[in-house]
Amino acid sequence: MTIATLLVANRGEIACRIFRTCRDLGITTVAVYSDADADALHVREADLAVRLPGSAPADTYLRGDLVVAAALAAGADAVHPGYGFLSENAAFAAAVQDAGLTWVGPPVKAIELMASKTRAKELMAGAGVPLLAPVDPATAGPDDLPLLLKAASGGGGRGMRIVRELASLPGELLAAAAEAASAFGDGEVFAEPYVERGRHVEVQVMADAYDTVWALGTRDCSLQRRHQKVIEEAPAPGLEDALRTRLHDAAVAAARAVGYRGAGTVEFLVSAEGRPYFLEMNTRLQVEHPVTEAVFGVDLVALQLRVAEGEPLPASVPPPASGHAVEARLYAEDPARDWQPQTGALLTLEVPDGPGLRLDTGYVGGDTIGVHYDPMLAKVIAHAPTRTEAVRLLAGALERARIHGPVTNRALLVRSLRHPDFVAARLDTGFYDRHLADLTTPGAGDPATAALAAALAEAVRVTGTPGPAPTRFGAWRNVPSQPQVKRYRSEPDGAEHEVAYRTPRTGTPEPYDAPGVRVLAATRDRVTLELDGLTRHFILRRDRDRLYVDTAGASYTFTALPRFTDPATQTDPGSLLAPMPGTVVRLAEGLAPGVAVEAGQPLIWLEAMKMEHRILAPASGTLTALHAAPGHQVEVGALLAVVQEDPDVTPVTASAPVPEENA
Repeated sequence: MTIATLLVANRGEIACRIFRTCRDLGITTVAVYSDADADALHVREADLAVRLPGSAPADTYLRGDLVVAAALAAGADAVHPGYGFLSENAAFAAAVQDAGLTWVGPPVKAIELMASKTRAKELMAGAGVPLLAPVDPATAGPDDLPLLLKAASGGGGRGMRIVRELASLPGELLAAAAEAASAFGDGEVFAEPYVERGRHVEVQVMADAYDTVWALGTRDCSLQRRHQKVIEEAPAPGLEDALRTRLHDAAVAAARAVGYRGAGTVEFLVSAEGRPYFLEMNTRLQVEHPVTEAVFGVDLVALQLRVAEGEPLPASVPPPASGHAVEARLYAEDPARDWQPQTGALLTLEVPDGPGLRLDTGYVGGDTIGVHYDPMLAKVIAHAPTRTEAVRLLAGALERARIHGPVTNRALLVRSLRHPDFVAARLDTGFYDRHLADLTTPGAGDPATAALAAALAEAVRVTGTPGPAPTRFGAWRNVPSQPQVKRYRSEPDGAEHEVAYRTPRTGTPEPYDAPGVRVLAATRDRVTLELDGLTRHFILRRDRDRLYVDTAGASYTFTALPRFTDPATQTDPGSLLAPMPGTVVRLAEGLAPGVAVEAGQPLIWLEAMKMEHRILAPASGTLTALHAAPGHQVEVGALLAVVQEDPDVTPVTASAPVPEENA
């Protein structure tokens, strides 16, 4: 059958990406949206849209019955699940087909067989796919360490724990099972050996109903945070030909073992010695699919639609690979603060366009990043003839991007791509464990000069100098006018900068006591300075008390500070403030005013943007106030609790283990 109208049961960048292919094919598109997404980009780009009342995923995008009803109401004849949410839910796939709609995904039976990692491993063993030997936690001994605990259902790092000491195994099992049950409705957890310095390598497969299975090369996805991918590339570099062949053959065997159709990914862990082990099969499109599309010159979504319509793949073998592609996931998060998600208005999102570059995004400048969903803003992909060229192209594009609003991981991505280990393809899943501190330290930029440019632009704005036409200067000279002082705090490091300037009778501001600095041009949104003979341009944007300054190789965010500190803005010592908007999901056992706590002890858990975040005791002492309770919605900066420091206080140890933060 021919698909005429397609509903995408998803949101954000993947919905927008699927719509793009549909437009190219002449297919009418239907979006679904929660109340929080009423003005989201994927809704604006769809031909039709259907509201799912509510904001939380459990009430909207995870309600298969509502999604099927939306497809029928919009007159759709097919449903594409995207990734995440219901994409690997066999019951949803069956419900779509029972409603007379075409399911753009694998057979229900294949989803069921691969839904449980434990059952999938048993099936793969029978197909001859290499596996890690499972470990029974009840009989695990010192020789079995380290162990990796994993949820049997679901993914994204939920329910995953690394165990290095036997004494911690029982508590970690309970915590992993509780998190898995909360995230996936299934508390089954299994254990297997944890491979140190392992690489995450996967194979993209595409299969039709005519016994054709393509293995579309390898991808390396080793750079991960919280067991979630950050940078991916194709092909996986540095693999011997024999290993590539073994991975391809194993992926095809896995697909054939379950009668697979459509796009899927077979994931492997490759040890430092080059031994591959099957991890799981994702029965859906992957976030990182664009790197495979770039290298093989295919549109995987178009192929998914073709297979769903009952057509064969265009050839018995995949097209030849060409070049190298690298993808970076741009997140609204602060890597220096435990990858803390960020929310708020995204004022500007501009990524350079050009040959070899691709941007997949669910946001544009002016959109708002909310608390309900994953903090990924966009994926930036670079394709070039060689790995060196692709990495350089991607790093340069990210560096030149203009991103104003919440803190992002942009600087981390640029530094990661230029790190000697990444450049040399020394890749493994412990990359950020080893290098995060160095990658998030303040760089060698010049924030003081950027702050000077911000102050000059602000002075132009205040004095009313015409905006578009620059005011040009020769060398400035001392005049007796009184200097003005501006104070800025750079974000997110909190460093303060004080800038002095003066505005003579000409009305054009000049830096004060800044030898070697010459102002060549200044408007309220652009300043050009000569610094010891080197000309530099600064592009500025203001949003209330925040100023964003972009210059070659660096970007800065400043908060304008009052000349004197307002005592009313200070909080009591020991105050625990909400680092982001979210929902209080639980408290430490027995937590109440008067209870003794220990420095670093998890006290309160917040859930925001699909992650759990621990609020830790800032010092040992006594909890003197508690304003949080499970189920409370809190805004950023809300006072949750107060701890009065007293290092002599002995905390009472809870009898039950305290679950750790979401991995």
